[in-house]
Amino acid sequence: MAVSVEVARESDLDGLRKRFDAELAAFIDRQDPDWPDGAPRGVLATLRRFVLAGGKRLRPMFCYWGWRGAGGPDRQEVVVASAALELFHAFALIHDDIMDGSDRRRGEPSVHKVFAELHTKSMWRGDPASFGRNTALLCGDLCAAWADQMFHECGLPPEQIHRGYGVFAHMRTEVIAGQYLDLVSGVGDGSVASALTVIRMKAARYTVTRPLQIGAGLAGGGRELHAAFTAFGDPLGDAFQLRDDVLGVFGDPALTGKSILDDLREGKPTVMMALARSGADRAQAARLRDLFGNPNLDGGGAQELRTIIVDTGALDRIEQMIRQRADAAVAALTDAPIPADARDALVTLAGSTINRQR
Repeated sequence: MAVSVEVARESDLDGLRKRFDAELAAFIDRQDPDWPDGAPRGVLATLRRFVLAGGKRLRPMFCYWGWRGAGGPDRQEVVVASAALELFHAFALIHDDIMDGSDRRRGEPSVHKVFAELHTKSMWRGDPASFGRNTALLCGDLCAAWADQMFHECGLPPEQIHRGYGVFAHMRTEVIAGQYLDLVSGVGDGSVASALTVIRMKAARYTVTRPLQIGAGLAGGGRELHAAFTAFGDPLGDAFQLRDDVLGVFGDPALTGKSILDDLREGKPTVMMALARSGADRAQAARLRDLFGNPNLDGGGAQELRTIIVDTGALDRIEQMIRQRADAAVAALTDAPIPADARDALVTLAGSTINRQR
């Protein structure tokens, strides 16, 4: 079953994205009057720019349609609760960029880079890079706290918030455990199985499955619905991350907003690279050892790595895995106990999640 995108529905989803952005802007702006006296306001301004500058809003989207899938009506309160997940995503991105040493995000300097440059321009004492990392850590922590605050202040009754918050709390633990697993896998066996476990824990469930289940929980959805959202969300979340890994190496930086050198220089233990290693001949394997994970990798070396990925069949295999998982996700919706409009929206979201250039 091929994943297709319905243009009219995409237009509807664009309107929903604008509602999320409006609520995020309003929430951050409400923090301004309460900002502690004497504390520099650069953090507040930087986070406002970072949160509102682009982003696909996938996690709020899935949360909203999890609510609608459970029979919940369109309500501004659930738009607010869903938008809170974008603040948690900001926390994850900021910390991830620090750990990966990524200097760009969404076409702009990453948060730690912004503050390192501020340190340099201000001619302050000490190490600019260290100042940038430490300040960005605090920014990420603040986004995590804001996500919790925004979720609880969404305006839904406390008993409904409590039902959704159980999944929210589980998601937070899962993401952090997955991030640690990613670190372990980077010094481990580098197998396909290990890489697939990392993407399920670190990204897949927190991108699709858990947001859907948070929305369903807010609306009082039962176990059958949660199971249906797992059957849809887990394979789609895997496909999303596999596509992300492809774009990290083969994407257009003008569209992705990120360098196509970062993952290769870091030696990011992706499924694609595990497949390339397993399919490499002796000469290719030697070049992989020399180039992959080399912090001084240049454009020529990166092109050589891309050639090896293609020649070993790793890229074709990843594309096949993406299609298989996307089709499995859409097939899981066939008998899911959800209204037709929610099913249509989720099919469209599946298409836009997989068939993307950024």
